[in-house]
Amino acid sequence: MATVVAKCGIKRESGYLYFLDKKGNVSRVKMARAGQRTSKKQETVAKCGVKREAGFLYFIDKKGNVAKAKMSRGGKKKKTAKKKAVKKKAPAKRKVVKRKAAKKKPAKKKVAKKKVAKKKPVKRKAAKKKPAKKKVAKKKPVKKKAAKRRK
Repeated sequence: MATVVAKCGIKRESGYLYFLDKKGNVSRVKMARAGQRTSKKQETVAKCGVKREAGFLYFIDKKGNVAKAKMSRGGKKKKTAKKKAVKKKAPAKRKVVKRKAAKKKPAKKKVAKKKVAKKKPVKRKAAKKKPAKKKVAKKKPVKKKAAKRRK
């Protein structure tokens, strides 16, 4: 299924992702883990200079060599096997139940709103104000309280 393109014999270390970079060399990057920041700098492990072909997937196999496999396109193909003709039984007859036709209510017509012309505000002349009169506080008569008599 997969064919070896270049023998590199790479020894893998845990925690690294090994891949084929744009130049065709084997590179590695520290794998992302939860809560840790990783540097996105690539380290070149082996210079292979693999030329890529369209329609192939390139990877590093278990032995550490660069391999390629043809990419499957379009998903799973349908089988074109001949099917035997099987007689189908007649479907059971269903009882026909007549339903009463539901009466439809007439649709309500929307009444178009009439456009009301906006009245222009009329400017009124300010009336001359008379000087305000000073209010004099009237004194209220003081009620005399009857002395309470003790018995």
